[in-house]
Amino acid sequence: MVPSARSQNALTLYTTVDGIQCHRARLVLAAKGVSYERVLVDPVKPPQDLIDLNPYASTPTLVDRDLTLFDTSVVCEYLDERYPHPPLMPIDPQSRARLRVAAVRIEKDWLSEVDVIRAGGRAAEAARKRLREQLLTTLPLFKASKFFLNAEMSLTDCLVAPVIWRLPWLGVDLGRAGKPIIDYGERLFNSQGFARSMTDQENAMRQLHAATS
Repeated sequence: MVPSARSQNALTLYTTVDGIQCHRARLVLAAKGVSYERVLVDPVKPPQDLIDLNPYASTPTLVDRDLTLFDTSVVCEYLDERYPHPPLMPIDPQSRARLRVAAVRIEKDWLSEVDVIRAGGRAAEAARKRLREQLLTTLPLFKASKFFLNAEMSLTDCLVAPVIWRLPWLGVDLGRAGKPIIDYGERLFNSQGFARSMTDQENAMRQLHAATS
């Protein structure tokens, strides 16, 4: 059952059960340790209260009292500023800009391929190959620091980790060469925050892959 009503006093996130951008916002909330109401949305039939709040009825949509935010980057940056501990962006402007640019590239390059894979059909296999190649070209970035382009976890990790989590489910095998990326993912996957961020459907992605592999 997909709930459509929300508390008037709680921080509320409208989210799909398996979307990467929604997972990204949930991971930020989990990293901050913030309590919130999670409203699960069927993207094909969004609830009326979401339509009333957001003219695009898109997810994730965040409601904080009388403030409604959409666009994932806006949501995540607001949460980082609204709940400053632990900080999920570095202090210096150059490092912050570098991480923001990386997130834009991931959205344009990686997530576009994920969409093609999920759509299925003849184009899916070529998209798997392209996504694998794109990920492997970023290996130096995964080797350089404990986290992606940064010594501490950042908002960009909250985008990268959901992609890495879905790779087996998407049928993308990085092979032995991709071990630094897999190791990076496992460090984040084993955290309590990552576990709190996931839906049952996202948990099942790895279980289904293990059962069929």
